[in-house]
Amino acid sequence: MTAKQRVIRVSTEQPTYAVTVLGTEISIDVNGFIPRGATSFDVRGTSGLRVYVIYNPKLVTKPIGAVRWPLNSEVEVIVASNDPSSVVNDNKVRVSYYGPTGETLIANAWLYLTCMAISLDADTSRTGVVESTANNKTKWTWGPHGEGAILLVNCDRDGPSSGNLDNAYPSVRSYEDLQDMSLMILSTQGPAGVFDSHKLLLHISMFDAGKVRVFHVNGNTSLSSYEHVLGSDKLSYAVKRSDGKARHSFFVEGLAFPDADFAGLVSLNATLLEQPSQDLPATPVFTDTVVFRVAPWLMTPNTLKPVEMFVCSIVRGQNTNQKFLEAIKILAKEANCKLTICPEVENRGDRWIQDEMEFGYVEAPHKSFPVVFDSPRNRGLKEFPFKMILGPDFGYVTREPKNGRISSLDSFGNLDISPPVTVKGKEYPLGRILIGSSFPGSGTRRMAKVVRDFLYAQKVQSPVELYSDWLTVGHVDEFLTFVPAPDRKGFRLLLASPLACLKLFKEKQKEGYGGAALFEGLGRVGRITLDEILADEYLRSDSRYVQSCIDWNRNILKRELGLSERDIVDIPQLFTLEHSSATALFPDMVNMLVLGKRLGIPKPFGPIIHGRCCLEEEVCRLLEPLGLTCTFIDDFFSYHVLSGEVHCGTNVCREPFSFHWWNILP
Repeated sequence: MTAKQRVIRVSTEQPTYAVTVLGTEISIDVNGFIPRGATSFDVRGTSGLRVYVIYNPKLVTKPIGAVRWPLNSEVEVIVASNDPSSVVNDNKVRVSYYGPTGETLIANAWLYLTCMAISLDADTSRTGVVESTANNKTKWTWGPHGEGAILLVNCDRDGPSSGNLDNAYPSVRSYEDLQDMSLMILSTQGPAGVFDSHKLLLHISMFDAGKVRVFHVNGNTSLSSYEHVLGSDKLSYAVKRSDGKARHSFFVEGLAFPDADFAGLVSLNATLLEQPSQDLPATPVFTDTVVFRVAPWLMTPNTLKPVEMFVCSIVRGQNTNQKFLEAIKILAKEANCKLTICPEVENRGDRWIQDEMEFGYVEAPHKSFPVVFDSPRNRGLKEFPFKMILGPDFGYVTREPKNGRISSLDSFGNLDISPPVTVKGKEYPLGRILIGSSFPGSGTRRMAKVVRDFLYAQKVQSPVELYSDWLTVGHVDEFLTFVPAPDRKGFRLLLASPLACLKLFKEKQKEGYGGAALFEGLGRVGRITLDEILADEYLRSDSRYVQSCIDWNRNILKRELGLSERDIVDIPQLFTLEHSSATALFPDMVNMLVLGKRLGIPKPFGPIIHGRCCLEEEVCRLLEPLGLTCTFIDDFFSYHVLSGEVHCGTNVCREPFSFHWWNILP
């Protein structure tokens, strides 16, 4: 599709010479230098050109017979080339001026045109292949029929293992590094003589320059031949002239994820400049532009297949976790999931690996790789994500508050995501991020603004804020999780429920088991009978309060995730209030590990009835019909008494979605 490019003025006093670009049009100003006595004109072009006249039929009458157009501002001559020129000035346009009778030729004006083919191209069709036929490269559109190129933040480390992220260096460090970049091709075709008075410039705006880096392949394909040509300190690059048909390959890497101050769109431009003399500034003739969108960081829900699980080993001190580790090893083997154990020399006594990081990924049509998001909590595991997870095809990103102020809500046990949902007809095929926050009008703890801004800026997993500040630790994984299901929406939302727990205990009491007790056989922990629990007015009051907090979130989740009560399973759980905030009385069963259909659930040490824990029996009754296998893991002294559970002490990297994020209609 052609588009009007510029106006060229012609004169009867001397020929006019111009360069045009294939696929564009020029408008010839025939009224600028009208010879004396002329009242009409006609126009002819050589066979390589398309010449036609645009006019306003309300003001101008189209000539009949001999084509003589009136010299009128409502008449416009348009010229476009059919093919690139083979030599300079091989196309001609003649404008002939006539007197009042239309028979007397007064003068001719000549225009000599040279046509160049110039195209800046990327994978705007999102097929993984760069095509030179794209029409709309200057706009980026969403959806399955959308167009626009995609750029990955080159945040892995394919180079030396002791280095920084690949995009921290203004050089190509390995051939694998190139695979994380997006190919962009600048093609030219036409006579080399054009570049005696013209030059071709690749350039970027100062506002976009800090977000990308561009390398040009010069000469051979050795790593040293990849020249850094655009970036924060390089706003333009003069492409070296070449004879005839040329194809320049560029590789573009992202330096920054979308964020509060960056919408994610970047424009790269190729401009043909006319510079007939070194003493005069150059003027633009033609610009081709490609718009890239930087791929967002994407989270993965429990319903996606686990690839690798991470857990810490704690061997020193009173609360070692070796028994816990043995149970995790068995579960990982049964789930056919790779297990990586972070030794104490690396975790420095910090067992809360869920709080330290969140696994996600980035995706472009040509490449995808996992990316770990490192939380700003900065405790013993602070160095682990960067030192031990960042590597070839495994990226890293973090956000740190400038003032250094963080709270427990900045740990990533307070960050979760739903499976795909549809809400009032709007689809969220990549799920919705869940963030724990403070209740409206109360509390001061909130996730750090830089982290929240980052999550919101990714755009495709529209966050939902919940109320978690009522908890002592304050994490959403203390009262909710998602498990896969074979029916309905493909999952169930599990919510901790004090009322469901009290109801269960009352039923067991009526059956005559009021003397059955929590924490039987734990030794160091005093047993509490069902009769004592149900007679405790403070516990009942605490339970009503906690249930009201969970119900507040229940309503938000139903509204924002499009859920009904049939999509929710209430898991019996009691909490107690300490200094106006809640802590799980017994191991918090919703704080579980989900590995496909296998669940690693904190062993609750509930009342033993007929040789079986009634809490475990109830959870199995609720979840096993969904095809899930429940394994109860003893985390009491290794995690529970330290205010955490199985989910807090594990982390899982999962397969990416099969749905491509760019097909979303946000």
